[in-house]
Amino acid sequence: MLSSDTRQLIYFADPMCSWCWGFSPVIERIAKGFGKDLPIRVVMGGLRAGNTVPMDQAMKNDIESHWRHVHERSKQPFDYAFFDRDGFVYDTGPACRALVAARRASPGCERAFLKTLHEAFYKYGIDLTDGVELMQLATDFGFTSEQFSQAFEGDECSIELANDFSLVLNNGIRAFPALLGGSEADRFMAITHGFKSFEDLEPSLNRLLSADTLPNGLMPGAPSDHCVT
Repeated sequence: MLSSDTRQLIYFADPMCSWCWGFSPVIERIAKGFGKDLPIRVVMGGLRAGNTVPMDQAMKNDIESHWRHVHERSKQPFDYAFFDRDGFVYDTGPACRALVAARRASPGCERAFLKTLHEAFYKYGIDLTDGVELMQLATDFGFTSEQFSQAFEGDECSIELANDFSLVLNNGIRAFPALLGGSEADRFMAITHGFKSFEDLEPSLNRLLSADTLPNGLMPGAPSDHCVT
């Protein structure tokens, strides 16, 4: 439990957000370079949570163009066979819930489990809307079936997931990945709303560590790409 004056980073992401997958190596570099002084809290974004509309060809074309752009910028791998499937409902709710369940079952595993979900969906084409697939990923990660299912199905998981989504709304987050920095006692400010390289973000993170007080507004940086709610 962090004290109220401890500066930290809040990372808003979604397991089925392509720009978050692109950002995955960046957040790992941030954790390696700054995690000791700026602990990272992972909050689920709910990019398309609750969506019930199957993808049509126009939506497939739009999403595929985003994926190819993410690959160009980040060099992260994608399984484009995803677009051969019919009737897929792009609902990010189950995957977000799975992350919260993992967080409840083993606090501190969030970044690693988020990476597992990202790789499964984008690199290997695994259906993260399928509860059986999510359970398999969880057990492969190291959870027992009973441990994960109890965390996933419990009312506490629903409440915690709703709290994550409320944090997204209350902080005005409309684009993922998003990174805020600050402390509960002071304030949180935007480091980025969207994808940026580690090199772009490093100066802002250094200023966050060294500043006596935090200014309002977005820290300077290059234009970013993002997934929009």
